[in-house]
Amino acid sequence: MTNPLITSVISPYLKTAVSNDKSYINTKTFTILIADDDENACYLMSEALAEVPLAINLYVLQDGSELLDYLYRRGQYSDPTSSPRPNLILLDLNMPCLNGKEALAQIKSNSNLKHIPIVVITTSKREEDILDCYKLGANSFIVKPLTFKELVNVMKALCHYWFEIVTPPPHTDLSSV
Repeated sequence: MTNPLITSVISPYLKTAVSNDKSYINTKTFTILIADDDENACYLMSEALAEVPLAINLYVLQDGSELLDYLYRRGQYSDPTSSPRPNLILLDLNMPCLNGKEALAQIKSNSNLKHIPIVVITTSKREEDILDCYKLGANSFIVKPLTFKELVNVMKALCHYWFEIVTPPPHTDLSSV
């Protein structure tokens, strides 16, 4: 199995802004996990995140089971330096092995993980899915946009909100998870 790190995304917009005016730019690097079995959706999300003017380490995981392995630091994810604590999880619902709702329930029931923001991003518009996800502790529920431009706008808004507006909880040591 290959390392799930797709890329360290440093947007050309960030490079230009930093070179022009360093006073207002967030230069911290953020870690985002995408849990989605659809390779095309993962590719589009990674390309959309490349348009965000922030430094992002992006990891793509194929299903809820692999997401939990990453978060619990099992198997190939046992080294904290190569599997850092995420600042945000983008979670699809319809995945093999362990679906998004099952993964969400396990993450939000763990006292060491439940503070990690989880945004469900899926094709489902079902009211039952929306209600279930919020009941399980999802921080947001987004229906996947139909166009790449809309996806870029969603990713920019998400990153702006979670990384520039909100004060997140402090990082915790996940070794005791």
